[in-house]
Amino acid sequence: MSERLAEGSASFHTDEQVPAATAAPGLRAEEPESRVRPGPPLWLLLELTYRCPLHCVFCYNPTDFATTGPELGTDDWIRVLREARALGAVQLGLSGGEPLARDDLETIVAEAHTLGFYINLITSGIGLTEARIAALKQAGLDHIQLSFQDSSRELNDFLSSTRTFELKSKVAALIRKYDYPMVLNVVLHRLNIDHVGEILELAEQMGAQYVELANTQYYGWAWLNRDRLLPSREQLRRAEETLERFRAKVGQKMKIFFVVPDYFETRPKACMNGLGSVFLTVTPDGTALPCHAARMLPGLILPNVRATSVKAVWYDSPGFNHFRGDAWMKEPCRSCPEKTKDFGGCRCQAYLLTGDAANADPVCDLSPHHHLVTEAVATAARTIAAGASKPRVEEQVLVFRDHRLSIPVTVAPAKS
Repeated sequence: MSERLAEGSASFHTDEQVPAATAAPGLRAEEPESRVRPGPPLWLLLELTYRCPLHCVFCYNPTDFATTGPELGTDDWIRVLREARALGAVQLGLSGGEPLARDDLETIVAEAHTLGFYINLITSGIGLTEARIAALKQAGLDHIQLSFQDSSRELNDFLSSTRTFELKSKVAALIRKYDYPMVLNVVLHRLNIDHVGEILELAEQMGAQYVELANTQYYGWAWLNRDRLLPSREQLRRAEETLERFRAKVGQKMKIFFVVPDYFETRPKACMNGLGSVFLTVTPDGTALPCHAARMLPGLILPNVRATSVKAVWYDSPGFNHFRGDAWMKEPCRSCPEKTKDFGGCRCQAYLLTGDAANADPVCDLSPHHHLVTEAVATAARTIAAGASKPRVEEQVLVFRDHRLSIPVTVAPAKS
């Protein structure tokens, strides 16, 4: 498989910008397993708001986002930044929803810069005027990652249910004008994976230095649309061949990251390098998560930074300690020699596919539930072979991210 990023990599550093501290291990290996204590939360993701002008069919936000509480105020976000930095956090992602929907974004960036964070804005670009990008530059923003949905105006706008292609193109020009690294992100799935060549050509035309082609991970709204978004293995193979030809053509001019979809692997990725080891998310209402999708996991007692310090969240809360170590694991994970590499895989994927977050990730071919993944892949191949992915895009039956449809995901028990 091609070069890839770990799941949950909503952003990445350019090579010359990675702080040395981010290479540190998340767990202190010298401590016995029964007393495993995590290192600091090196990677802090602040989901500043669930408000978003886009309605993407693959959005990772929870499907019941409209039922969450009010957003944290500026003072609370600044307190979170100070407490996390005091613990040793070094890299900061500002995400959403659309973080530009927050009027205090520049204030938050300025505080983070003063504290010494490397600051990455993860954005659709909607709302990034020249006045705002100038203010963010002055405040100390280090990095902007801009998303596109496709290389064509038709499909880009269809998948987000907006007319934003031209606006995004103008934002890309602003990013170059203000001397930021040109970083593009495109989420891949059945409806656009055959356009990888055109997507990369668009990135080249825009002067992109870094491109993340992130195959959809199926949770959030993507889970609701999985049967219409999951590509075939043949589509994946063609996409990788196209990618390798393009890499050979451009050489070092552009660095391309390709995130392989979990469903086509036989071993799971080490989700977030192990839950509660290096990654801390704070959602708009202050709920703290060991991964950005963990809110869906039933029975996980999640702390809130309104009432709990970041230090207590990280070291003492049941929600962050639950999946540390291996005491929670069932077989075959508990006795598997690979458990220190993949930590049992993705807990959210295990829950969505089997109904139990403690089960082995069904992506693993050692999991008793692996057939749930292979059956989904086989169904996708049959559907595509039958030509069901070929009608006009506006005829696709998809569930678009919409607060009016915002309800919890219903998970059926695993098939035997």
